Amino acid sequence: MTTNSFDSVFTSETLRQLFPKERSNDFFDALFGDAAEGSYDIELGFREVKGNQLVMELLLHERPGHCLACNLTQGLPQVFSRHPIINLSDLVKEIDILLGDGTTCADWSLGYTEQRSRSLHVIPLKITLAKA
Repeated sequence: MTTNSFDSVFTSETLRQLFPKERSNDFFDALFGDAAEGSYDIELGFREVKGNQLVMELLLHERPGHCLACNLTQGLPQVFSRHPIINLSDLVKEIDILLGDGTTCADWSLGYTEQRSRSLHVIPLKITLAKA
């Protein structure tokens, strides 16, 4: 697949379907017992394809009245990688289906939390691609 092909697969609508907005509230409800306690909303994004690596992003957007910078986002890759509500294993399986018969998702890992701004932190989801 070419980069343009990936752009056409990972439209904003498809990304919302893969990772619905409600998942943030479900995550914080499970974590704190109240979704309103969460300091950010999680959104799925498409970053790039480099060689055989597809890079998606978990975008952490600060919620109004909360402080994302004060939150402990550096430890989130370990939490997100195994949390059943975030469910990255199934997310990668869904991405694999979207890619079609020519390409498969062989493996995945989360990178380190990146601070893009005071109100936006990003966790890269790195997916190794292989020919089917």
